[in-house]
Amino acid sequence: MNFLKLRYLAYVISGSLLLMSYISFFTNGFNYGIDFTGGVLIQVKFNKKVNVKDIRKALKGEKLGTLTIQRIGRENENLFIIKSKIEKKANETINIIRNDLISYFGKDNIQLPFQRSEMVGPTIGADLRKLAYWLIFISLIAILIYISFRFQFKFAMASIVALVHDVSITLGFFSILHKEINIPIVAAVLTIIGYSLNDTIVVFDRIRENLKLMRKEKIETIINVSIRSTLNRTVITSLTTLLTVLSLYFFGGTVIHDFAFAFLIGVIIGTYSSIFVASPIIYEWWMYADKKHHSKK
Repeated sequence: MNFLKLRYLAYVISGSLLLMSYISFFTNGFNYGIDFTGGVLIQVKFNKKVNVKDIRKALKGEKLGTLTIQRIGRENENLFIIKSKIEKKANETINIIRNDLISYFGKDNIQLPFQRSEMVGPTIGADLRKLAYWLIFISLIAILIYISFRFQFKFAMASIVALVHDVSITLGFFSILHKEINIPIVAAVLTIIGYSLNDTIVVFDRIRENLKLMRKEKIETIINVSIRSTLNRTVITSLTTLLTVLSLYFFGGTVIHDFAFAFLIGVIIGTYSSIFVASPIIYEWWMYADKKHHSKK
């Protein structure tokens, strides 16, 4: 199979996904969790069967800002996490939630005090958001330096473009679907960067080997042979990872649902980009350099 012949189709697919992602970034923005905006997190257990709709009815949204309510554990455990993004004092918010729940469900049906209550101030949330951006940026710079040292600068730039492609599309899905971005999602993004980079380096390593072994062959042939020779390993690794992530997504519960979703998108996009983004960039760069070299003669 000639993978490089499919690069124009890949450019269209990647370009469309990136365009949708960046349009969503500027129109929808991101739904930051309380880790990044500040707010209150409460874990509450009920003594009777309740559902998310009942809790939302009990809590007056206009007093508590944006609310996120999640069931955790098994259905018969009646255990929920309530998150409120609000700028008023955290203690006041907790008291409002407690009073509203008691008023609606009755004091005997709620286990008090709450099993867990956490507060994040808006300043701390903003600092965490900046730190998350810096972590992603620093990881990309470190990768650029590492691959430049191990391979060549053009390989490093191709891998960085592929990683930015993967991260942008993953975050684009979160922006389009208005899913919450919190610390675990940042951890998922950093994990995606590592996973995608590993796939890309395997292909690049084979290209470097074949450049020595197949000196008389065209660069297009060398890249295609390199991709084909690593394809079995890439597919098996990706399928194994996907099965694990799908298990987490469907059976892991709501607490890690979004983390699993981010990693699910990242694995698919990362596998695709190592073949149809990073490698074609190397080919285009090589052809441009070769054309430039011949034009000087």
